[in-house]
Amino acid sequence: MLVISLLALTGCAGSIERWIVNTRLHQGEIAMADGNAADAVLAYSLALRVSPDNVAARTGFVEASAEEAQILYTHGRFDEALAVITGGLRVDPNSVTLDALKSQIDDAKLKQEIVISNYPLYQRAGQELEQSYLRLNEANALIVRNIHRFGYTYDVADLTQAIKRSYQLQLEVQHDMNRLISYRQLVQTGGPQAVQAAPATSGSLLPLP
Repeated sequence: MLVISLLALTGCAGSIERWIVNTRLHQGEIAMADGNAADAVLAYSLALRVSPDNVAARTGFVEASAEEAQILYTHGRFDEALAVITGGLRVDPNSVTLDALKSQIDDAKLKQEIVISNYPLYQRAGQELEQSYLRLNEANALIVRNIHRFGYTYDVADLTQAIKRSYQLQLEVQHDMNRLISYRQLVQTGGPQAVQAAPATSGSLLPLP
């Protein structure tokens, strides 16, 4: 009777374990389908706690880790991304995807250090440039709206307005392009003097008093 009871308990425990693992696997799949890699990593990690050798849980964990690390990387959160990659490599040390992403982030970190040393205010300047170019999209949308409006009003004033806005947009594009060129030079060379015009030469080669 004792042996039968132990077998029954063992079988019950096995069923509970399978249910937990399958539930976590399902949660991981749903999270990945919803684009929530962080929740997927958590779900698969919980499945691995119960069944460390489960192939589906290991595969899902590595894939979700790569996805979460990629998201963190694109938001500039390098250290967090590398931490996620380290966790994924513990499960699959031979993951080509994780290893390639790690190399990419390491390279980006090195380039970031160079940019920061050259131009510490690069981030703020870059954000301002992004906003400027987003405003160009808004200006372009107004031009399109004017042209579309003419299609049902047949009022030439709509086309005139579109032309005026086009001229203004052209000036703004040129202005932002010049700023973008200056920005590139600053992050490469490290000083505002890199984009200043060369001083006019005087008739004398002697230094000014």
